[in-house]
Amino acid sequence: MGKVELGTAGSSGHWTQGPIGNGPQATAGGATDAGKPYFTVEDMVSLPAFEQVAVHPDGQRAAFVVRRADWDEDQYVSQVFVYDVASHDVVNLTPDAVGGSQPQWSPDGRWLGYLRTVGEGEARKLQVFVKSRNEAVGVPVTRHPEGVFAFRFSADGRTVFFTAVRPQPERAERDQRYGTFEYVDVDDRRRALYRVDLAVESARRETRYERPRDLRDDTRQPDGGKADGSAGLVFDRPDLHVLDFDLAGIDALVFTAAPSTNFEDFQQYRLYRMNLRTGGLTELQVPGPIGAVVRVSPDEQQCVFTRTSGDGKMFRNHELWVYHFQDGTVRPLPLEIDENVHPVVWTQRGLVVEWQDRLQTKVELVQADGVRQPLPSAGTTEGRLVRGASVTPDGCFAAWLEAGVGEPWDVYVGGDGLDKRRVTQALELFTAHTTSRKHVVRWHASDGVEVEGVLSLPPDFDGSQPHPLLVVVHGGPTAASLPVATTGKYYPIEQFVERGCIVLEPNYRGSSGYGGDFRGLNEGNLGLGDYDDVISGVDALIARGWADAARVGVMGWSQGGYISAFCATYSDRFKAASVGAGISDWMTYYVNTDIHPFTRHYLGATPWEDGAVYARTSPITYVRNAQTPTLIQHGDADARVPVPNAFELYQGLRDVGVPVQLVIFKGMQHGSNKPSWNRAILRQNEAWFAHHVLGHPLDDFWLDGGGAKI
Repeated sequence: MGKVELGTAGSSGHWTQGPIGNGPQATAGGATDAGKPYFTVEDMVSLPAFEQVAVHPDGQRAAFVVRRADWDEDQYVSQVFVYDVASHDVVNLTPDAVGGSQPQWSPDGRWLGYLRTVGEGEARKLQVFVKSRNEAVGVPVTRHPEGVFAFRFSADGRTVFFTAVRPQPERAERDQRYGTFEYVDVDDRRRALYRVDLAVESARRETRYERPRDLRDDTRQPDGGKADGSAGLVFDRPDLHVLDFDLAGIDALVFTAAPSTNFEDFQQYRLYRMNLRTGGLTELQVPGPIGAVVRVSPDEQQCVFTRTSGDGKMFRNHELWVYHFQDGTVRPLPLEIDENVHPVVWTQRGLVVEWQDRLQTKVELVQADGVRQPLPSAGTTEGRLVRGASVTPDGCFAAWLEAGVGEPWDVYVGGDGLDKRRVTQALELFTAHTTSRKHVVRWHASDGVEVEGVLSLPPDFDGSQPHPLLVVVHGGPTAASLPVATTGKYYPIEQFVERGCIVLEPNYRGSSGYGGDFRGLNEGNLGLGDYDDVISGVDALIARGWADAARVGVMGWSQGGYISAFCATYSDRFKAASVGAGISDWMTYYVNTDIHPFTRHYLGATPWEDGAVYARTSPITYVRNAQTPTLIQHGDADARVPVPNAFELYQGLRDVGVPVQLVIFKGMQHGSNKPSWNRAILRQNEAWFAHHVLGHPLDDFWLDGGGAKI
């Protein structure tokens, strides 16, 4: 198992001095001022999240989305803001509770578009809103009955193209006649392509002030839309479900599509090019299995698309391939990157990509020969994490999200003649509080595999004394814990640190950022290999003298909940466990989930073909050995990890006499979308571990609702 080591984010090596290293010095976000309070649970739920950045083509404005809690309405609201480089003004375009998302500028810079919810109750749907610089607010330009999924402006800025589920009047008639039901894997929810002419839509808006509806012209637009503003159909075929698309000039678009909406078809994606003038459709002959993402080059002569390497299983690397429209040749982009690479936008300076390198997230500019460099317009980002970039077509300006070790994500802008500038103030929220120090730690599992993780320590950490250790396991498994400020809304890391605990977030085998081989290490070995990575990290911290072997707990959500369940049943090393939306039995999961291929890809077979691997990797198999008091939190509307998993583990632990509490959140899907639910999840977890690991009373767990004591 070896010793635990500290290192700088993204590096390999041993003990280091500096912002994260050997010693008790504080890092950004690790304030030690006695007068600064720790965050409360309610503070953590209320923290804003910055996302979905979009830079104006001239680089002088940037739109971004702020997601925050609306406690009065018990919902999270995403709102669109615009930052002006010259004046430094920040304007909220969506000040009410309806909010907005997916901001983007038209190529000519005239329009800012975004999605916003329209309607009430079950009729609430996302529609495209468009705002010019001379308008105070955006106005709706779509009224699609099923709502809009994604949209793009045409090259000349005159048209909005969008994807949406095709209307199904026959389905509504069926529901009215027979009641609501579903033919599973048969009922059609395919997305089609539509467009709306902004000039016609603008004229329609003016007409409503000039004459009554019955006196308006009802002639049709050239694209098939109507003068009442309803969108024209661009592409709809019963055997194709449109995924992603990009415009190739005025006359063409390129899109990816699957045979159906069924996740079983995700290895059957195809790439198409459509002539917008003639309606002609060409399937581009490229080697599969391809991914969903496609981006067209500035000269409109080629496109880049994602392709899954090897046997195409979902945990294999996503490579970038280039297709040339003129001669039909296709080739891989020669990137020396052993990781998933995401194409952001193809600029005149090169292709902008994002990827994760161990514990760093990077945005880079790539040339045709594969040569990479940090995005010039983002300025110096060495040793920092960068993601979510938006870059102008000429490649001269950018807006992006950036964080340092121990810092939260903030919005930045920069470019030619524009010094790098932080736009938002999330960092100030953290420097006003006492928070944990973030360290990168490394250790070796029993089979010699190096594992990395993030360790949160109290600001006044004393390494000469062992501390209670709590392990927070991320989901995925293709995801990673990063050494940025705590912003999660499921596990109260900062509150644990305030109580004197240290918190380990392991990037177990299967995590992203460490290459294709590492992501595939838990193939056929789920749970077992993951457990070894977790427990070897625990052992390394105990051997270091930092963790108390008698006071260790484990928790996680989704795949992290599965690993926590495995720890609770397979091991007697933990004083407490919390299983959030976790798998307890792979057989139960396989037959109930909405993504059946996930299990086949990781376990190599169906349960009818190899029941042994399903049993060997299921926590419920080891329930007779369980000793760990376990909290189970689950939503009853969870389609990804359906709730039978929770009841199966709950009943199994009850039958063998292990202290267990099941909490069912009514109406919640795989994750929480209500501040009140996150508040409850955080407080229940804090009370559960404070009781079972630290020995505090459990009273706070019940949230003033009574209930039997465990």
